[in-house]
Amino acid sequence: MANSDKKKLYEMIDDVKIAMLTTIEKNGSLHTRPMANQKADSEGSIWFFTDKDGSVARNVKANSKLSLGYAGSGAYVAVTGKGEMVDDRALIEALWSEEVKAWFPKGKTDPNLTLLKVEPDTGEFWSFPSAPLSQAVGYVKAKLTGEKADDIGENKKLAL
Repeated sequence: MANSDKKKLYEMIDDVKIAMLTTIEKNGSLHTRPMANQKADSEGSIWFFTDKDGSVARNVKANSKLSLGYAGSGAYVAVTGKGEMVDDRALIEALWSEEVKAWFPKGKTDPNLTLLKVEPDTGEFWSFPSAPLSQAVGYVKAKLTGEKADDIGENKKLAL
């Protein structure tokens, strides 16, 4: 895997405000919900604020496998990995922003506030040119040749 591909994947993640987190329920069903995205750390771990007694914490403690989905302007990212609940007040302080207060009005000292650490193992991204002209050219080329349009975007699968 090229370092530039990994860098691009994380830049795409950082550009998206909301991630879709999927965890496994006790009965084996999947539960997907939106989560406010935090920037990844230098080790590549992705962090989220959550409730100690909520479904995210319960599900991750029972089965750490999870996935994250991101969609932005012409960019899509899917990540799989393992989650871990981290109750670290210094890290909560370091990651806290006023935007988080919308979900946790009691603030960073809320005793029910904790962190979800996601350690990604695989990632995949798709990026497409946002210019309508580029998309139109690719579409017309595919229609004229009868072949799949393969030059209108980029797709990479990475081991993280």
